Amino acid sequence: MIMQRRFSDLKNKTFDLLVVGGGIYGAWTAYDAALRGLATALIDKGDWAGATSSASTKLIHGGLRYLAQGHFGLVRKTLSERQRLMRLCPHRVKALRFGIPVYRGDRFRSWQLRLGLWIYDRLGSSAGTGMRHEHLDASAFALRFPWLRATDLDSGWVYTDAQTDDARFVLELVDGAAAAGAVVINYCGAIAYEQRRGRVMDVIVKDQVTGEQAPVRARCVVNATGAWAKDIPDFSSTTFRLCKGVHLILPGLPGKDAMLFFSKTDGRVIFLVPWYGLTLLGTTDTDYVGNPAYVAVEPEDVVYLLRSANEVLGGVQWSEQDILGGFAGLRVLRGSKRLSPSALSREWTLHELKNGMLVSIGGKFTSARYDAAVIVDKVCRKLGVRRACTTTDLAFPWAPDRTYSEWVTGTVERGRNLGLGEEEIRWLRFRHGRRIEEIFRGIERDKTRGSRILSDLPFLVADLYHCAANEMIVHLDDLLRRRLPLLVLHRFPVEEINAIAADVASILGWDKARQRLEVDRCLAQRPKFREGS
Repeated sequence: MIMQRRFSDLKNKTFDLLVVGGGIYGAWTAYDAALRGLATALIDKGDWAGATSSASTKLIHGGLRYLAQGHFGLVRKTLSERQRLMRLCPHRVKALRFGIPVYRGDRFRSWQLRLGLWIYDRLGSSAGTGMRHEHLDASAFALRFPWLRATDLDSGWVYTDAQTDDARFVLELVDGAAAAGAVVINYCGAIAYEQRRGRVMDVIVKDQVTGEQAPVRARCVVNATGAWAKDIPDFSSTTFRLCKGVHLILPGLPGKDAMLFFSKTDGRVIFLVPWYGLTLLGTTDTDYVGNPAYVAVEPEDVVYLLRSANEVLGGVQWSEQDILGGFAGLRVLRGSKRLSPSALSREWTLHELKNGMLVSIGGKFTSARYDAAVIVDKVCRKLGVRRACTTTDLAFPWAPDRTYSEWVTGTVERGRNLGLGEEEIRWLRFRHGRRIEEIFRGIERDKTRGSRILSDLPFLVADLYHCAANEMIVHLDDLLRRRLPLLVLHRFPVEEINAIAADVASILGWDKARQRLEVDRCLAQRPKFREGS
């Protein structure tokens, strides 16, 4: 199915629900509502997952550190959702083992971690699932993580959470909403809200591509714009704070496990996560004041993350020259300004304004499905209809339609017959689910599409062409940042971006002038790091 962008589909009809904001909360809300049979529209003034929802640590997890803050209900909810997602979308959410090193003199002692991990496993119903934590002595832990600093290492713990590709996750839900009948339009902003009898009824939207404006009539409106909620008329956001999280991409480390450790600088949790053959390092947690559109990786963020990582790295010490990419996102948190950002609650809240608009604030990527069901329940009550949530046990839109293990075996055999390596096949499954078959057919038609776009990353030309042709691309960074995360995994020379733009130009209908504009747009988004040798 091709994701088609038709602004005209918003006109001359009344929707039961208009969702403004195409991140994880907006996508889940629209998908849930469409599955319940509500006439639904989903819009975003940028691309799907164009902000915070593509700037996460790429984890589906309960949040081990929240136990120390006493947020047991939040951890229980997110761990329950982690287990659910691993079952409903095994192609999209993968189990990932994490190590926690324990050094002599650390803030948290081994017995405290033992207790926390025991509670974590119990809350996540991990007993008997092969996901339980284990304790390793110093030598065994150092053997499992050979790149780790062994000096003063006392022991280590290993536990399980899960990993996803956040932008692809959101895209799959948006596509599922469209397949269920929703109208989904990216690069379509809400610029005004017009009330009728004290309730929001008409939303003036603007096509960011053509400049055309049109009214959209909806019986209910949900705002899921995250950091942009502060711009909603009549909404007081004084009790909320914007907090910035920065991640860096660095060279790959030996092994397949991730690591959680505590920064010596401020004691907060830092992750080292394997990501498409490289390493994702993050995150920071600092207050942010300003336009959310301009959040960026700053020099002090780089210094903090590199210093924190080098405290646990052994023979390898990273410098700014090693950074391949980076990105920043904003969390919307509530709590006292006297507290540090790391101490603020990650709980989600839903507000109803006097004009009837529902505003979603905060929350976590992992628990967004649960919270979206609460939103749609509220919408149904407002509409006077009784329709139950169906996302609780429904397989994802791109989930394989047969036993997962059989499907995996079949993709390996099919891919090998096309000359693909296991790494390429594995990442294709992770990115496309059962739509991997469309990639395979593209390679059958043209064997050159089975080659890598870049020699050092496991993305194929066939993948690039498929995304360009089928996944609602408006700008080149939609393709190279969110459909494929190339812009943050690779330091592109200008000539390489030019070559890719020229390669997909015929698919996207771009002339030379448009190609130049799109390349410049991509170059402007790259964080400024010192050039490596």
